[in-house]
Amino acid sequence: MAEIKRSHIGKRLSEVAVHQGTIYLAGQVPSDITEDMAGQTRQVLASIDALLAEHGSDKSRILSCQIFLADMSQVSAMNEVWDAWVAPGHTPPRATVGAVLAQPEKLIEVVIVAAS
Repeated sequence: MAEIKRSHIGKRLSEVAVHQGTIYLAGQVPSDITEDMAGQTRQVLASIDALLAEHGSDKSRILSCQIFLADMSQVSAMNEVWDAWVAPGHTPPRATVGAVLAQPEKLIEVVIVAAS
């Protein structure tokens, strides 16, 4: 049976699980809720970069992405930051949906699956 490694383990969730060369990130949310959609998106993408790097991967190895937005009217602001961040030629399959997030001040949550 293949080992599952977890990191940043909390009472409710682990930020990362790694199994058979695949990295699963928990939903990443911004820490500074005073920022607008662009600022919160930059925070989330920086968290993704850091977690992937910690596990020997990077954004060019993302296998799938799910983006949850509290307000779909702000998708353009999010996409502007995303487009500047995503690795050219390595854009992953992605879903973007409107959702009621657990904390209304947080405008975005991003879930990533990546290859190690």
